[in-house]
Amino acid sequence: MILVTGGAGFIGGNFILEWLAENGEAVVNLDKLTYAGNPDTLSTLTGDPRYVFVRGDIGDRTLVSALLSKHRPRAVINFAAESHVDRSIHGPREFIQTNVVGACNLLEAVRGYVDTLSPEGRAGFRFLHVSTDEVFGSLKESDPPFSESTPYRPSSPYSASKAASDHLMRAWHVTYGLPILTINCSNNYGPYQYPEKLIPLCILNALASKVLPVYGDGLQRRDWLYVRDHCRAVAAVLAQGIPGETYNVGGSSEKTNLEVVHGVCDILDRLRPREDGVSYAAQITFVVDRPGHDRRYAIDAARIRREIGWRPKETFESGLLKTVEWYLANEEWTKKATSGAYRNWVQMHYGT
Repeated sequence: MILVTGGAGFIGGNFILEWLAENGEAVVNLDKLTYAGNPDTLSTLTGDPRYVFVRGDIGDRTLVSALLSKHRPRAVINFAAESHVDRSIHGPREFIQTNVVGACNLLEAVRGYVDTLSPEGRAGFRFLHVSTDEVFGSLKESDPPFSESTPYRPSSPYSASKAASDHLMRAWHVTYGLPILTINCSNNYGPYQYPEKLIPLCILNALASKVLPVYGDGLQRRDWLYVRDHCRAVAAVLAQGIPGETYNVGGSSEKTNLEVVHGVCDILDRLRPREDGVSYAAQITFVVDRPGHDRRYAIDAARIRREIGWRPKETFESGLLKTVEWYLANEEWTKKATSGAYRNWVQMHYGT
C-alpha cells in the first residue's frame, strides 16, 4: 500500500481516484481537511476496502509515525500544501507552517520509519514530493523554459515556502539517504479544482452572471497541465524515477491568462449559451494586478519524456473542454464546495 498526504485536495484527490482505478493498490489518505480539502471528491470510495481516510496534519509527527508503523506503506506521496498565491500574500505564516515546518516533520517521521525496514524494504521504499514550477520565479519572453537545473528564484510567500520544502527534500536525501523523488509541475486544471483558481472561478462566475476577473493586462503566461496527465506522471516517476532526482512535468501548453479565460467563454458559449445571446466574454473585467505577479512560467519536460516515457495525453483544448463539461455536469459538487456545506459534513463526522 501507499500513503498519500493531501489526498482530499485537487491534485491528490484526482491521483487517488486514478490510482485505484488503474492500479488497485491500497491507499491511506492523510488530509487535514482545510478549506480546499473536500471529502466529496472521494465519496465514490466510501466502503472501498482499498481506501482508508485519516484526518490529520503532516506536521503531527506522532500521528504520521503511528500511521506508518500501522500500515507499513512502500511509498509516501506528498501532495499536502497550502497552494494559493493570493492567500499566501495575505497570510504567509500558514504557508510556512504547512509547507516548511510540516514538510520537515513529515520527513522526520518517514526517516524514523525507514530505519525500521529490512534492507529489502529500504531498497524498495520511495518518498515522492510534489512541488511547483513557481519555485523558479518569472521568465522573460525570450528565456528558455524551466529545466531541472534552473536556479530557484521564488517571488511569492507561497513559492518561497515550496522552494524551502524542495531544499529540505534534497538535504534529507543527501544527509540521511532517504530515497526522495521531486516533481515540479506547471499549472494544473481539471475536475474537482477548488473554485478560487482561475479556470473553475471563471466557469462558475460566468454561469452566475458575475464578472470574470483578469489581473493586470491578462498577458501573464503559464504552462497548463491537465490534472489527470499529472497524476499519470506521478505514478510513472514513483515507479521509474531515480532517488535524489527531480523531474519537471508540464503540458507544453503556454497560454496567457486572457487566452485561458476566452477559451472558457468560447466553450460555454457553445455548451450553455447566455439567454441574451451575448458571449460570456462580455463579463471579462480587468482588475488591479496582484503584488509580485510573475510574468511567465514555462516547463521543459524533456527529461521525463526521455527517461520515464511520460507525455501528456491531453492538449490544452481537449483538457479544457473536459474540464468545462465536468463542472457543468457536477453543479452539486461546486455548490457544496462554495457554500461550505462539506465543512459542516466534516465537523459532523470527524469533530474539530
